[in-house]
Amino acid sequence: MNAQLNDLAPIKAVIFDMDGLLLDTEGIYTEITRSIVERYGRTYDWTIKQNIIGRGAADLAQYVVQALDLPISAEEFLTLREPLMRERFPHAEAMPGAQQLVRHLKAHRIPIAVGTSSSQMSFGEKITRHGDWFALFDTIVTADDPEVTAAKPAPDIFLTAARRLGVAPEECLVFEDSPFGVTAAKAAGMSVIAVPDPAMADARFAHADGIIRSLKGFQPAACGLPHLLWS
Repeated sequence: MNAQLNDLAPIKAVIFDMDGLLLDTEGIYTEITRSIVERYGRTYDWTIKQNIIGRGAADLAQYVVQALDLPISAEEFLTLREPLMRERFPHAEAMPGAQQLVRHLKAHRIPIAVGTSSSQMSFGEKITRHGDWFALFDTIVTADDPEVTAAKPAPDIFLTAARRLGVAPEECLVFEDSPFGVTAAKAAGMSVIAVPDPAMADARFAHADGIIRSLKGFQPAACGLPHLLWS
């Protein structure tokens, strides 16, 4: 990690991003987006994907349509995407270490939340196979939550989560897999650990307080949270 986590302010709550962090949905997003753009003879690859991870749906769609010069609007892109997501998201798998860390924090009564750029409907589809451990979260904040006025990289999602947890932003630790998410967490005044996609360079996360390549690389005791013996 690129920072001494025990130098951070005392951590009293933990907020998790979802896509690519708790659930392995990024591959599903890639498959869906590729299938859409190939209809128009375009190629969707990492040069595009690395710039949209963590964006809200409208912002993401606008970027893809412009970057690939698609002959459709951002709204049409999202309409094409919707049935494909409904079909594939219920098959999403948990990311390594995600369920164990969530259960550990809950067992030790650490307030925990999800702060995601997904819509409420999309969130429900993604957790189809994971309802038991997602039920452990004290609050879930989605991009279309009534209290959220702007998606990441704005801080709204994380600030809403902290407010509902009853914990000051500076006492929250965020886990994020995207540069936009890290920006949002820092704008909220929170500590943040990046857990990037393997293809994403560390340099994209210089603004994070730490970088690990799997949630299993996190040692809670390093920032004052109860010790976890990973299995």
